Amino acid sequence: MLIIPAIDIRAGKCVRLFQGDYGKETVYGEDPVAIAQRWISQGAPF
Repeated sequence: MLIIPAIDIRAGKCVRLFQGDYGKETVYGEDPVAIAQRWISQGAPF
């Protein structure tokens, strides 16, 4: 199985929206580049 990570960026932060609702946002990180670099270091394709 190939898992391809995805990232949403809003206001410069990594976020996830619940059913596309901007009022139900969860922030997963302040630095999208650092998150992407971590995924690459863990073997994610890019």
